[in-house]
Amino acid sequence: MNVDRRRRWLADLALAGVTFIWGATFVVVKEALESSSTLLFLALRFSLAAVVLALLFRRRWERPGRADLGAGVAVGVALFLGYLFQTLGLRLTTPAKSAFITGLSVVLVPVLGAVVYRSRPSWNALAGVACGTLGLYWLVAPAGAWRISAGDGLTLLCALSFGVHILLLGRFSRRVGVAMLSVIQVGVAAILALGSFWWAEEPFVRWTPTLLGAVVACGLLATALAFSVQTWAQQFTTPTHTALLFTLEPVFAWGTSYLVMGESLEGKALWGAGLILAGIVASEWR
Repeated sequence: MNVDRRRRWLADLALAGVTFIWGATFVVVKEALESSSTLLFLALRFSLAAVVLALLFRRRWERPGRADLGAGVAVGVALFLGYLFQTLGLRLTTPAKSAFITGLSVVLVPVLGAVVYRSRPSWNALAGVACGTLGLYWLVAPAGAWRISAGDGLTLLCALSFGVHILLLGRFSRRVGVAMLSVIQVGVAAILALGSFWWAEEPFVRWTPTLLGAVVACGLLATALAFSVQTWAQQFTTPTHTALLFTLEPVFAWGTSYLVMGESLEGKALWGAGLILAGIVASEWR
C-alpha cells in the first residue's frame, strides 16, 4: 500500500471515529439542555475546547496571515451557526430526528458545491436531494400533512450550515495548517457564543453532573478532538467523501438514543429515515 493510499485509509478511519463521537453526543446534549440555556452551553463547550486546543498546539502556533485568519473566521462562523441551530432545534425535537435531519448536510454538499463553482449538479446529487426531501417529509410529518415543527426547521438550518462548513474546510484545510485552522475556528465559535449568551436569550445554569459531563465530553471529545481530526483528515480526502462517511452519524445517534432513552422510529418516520440515508449515499455514489 503506497503512502497516499495509507493516508486515505487512516483519514477514513479517523473520520469514522469522529462520526461515532458526534452521533453518541446527541443524547448527551439533549439531557444537558435541561440544566443550561443553549448559548451558555455552547459558550462552555467551545471555550473549553479552545483552551485545550491552544495548549495542545502552542508549540506549532505561528502568527496567522490575513488570508489564514479570514479562512479560520469563515469556517468558525459556519461551525458556530451549525451548532447553534442544532442545539436550539434539539430542545424541540428528538435526538434521532435531529441526527437524521442534520445528516442532510451531506446531501447539500454537492449541491452547494455546484452553486459555488457554477457547475451542473450530477444526476446522483439530484437523486440524493429527491430522496432526502421525501425522506424528510416522512420523518417530520409521519401523520400526513406537511407541518414542519420549529425544532425540525431549526435543524434544517443546521444542516445547511454544516454543509457550508464541510465545503469551507475542504477548501482551506490544504492551505492553512491543521493547528492554526483548528484553533481559529473553535476560538471564533467560542467568542461568538460568549458574546451572545448573556443578551440573546435568558441565561440559566444548574451545575448538575449531567451538565458537567456533557461540557467535558462535548468540549474535549466532540469539539477539540473531533474538529482537529477532521481538519487533519480532510487534507487527504475530498469534501464529498468526508460527507459520505458522515452518513454513519444518524445511525450512531439513533442507536444511542434507543439504548439510553428508548426512542424508536416507526411507520413512515422509519421509512423517512431510510430514505434520507439512501439520499445521502446516492448523492456521493460514484
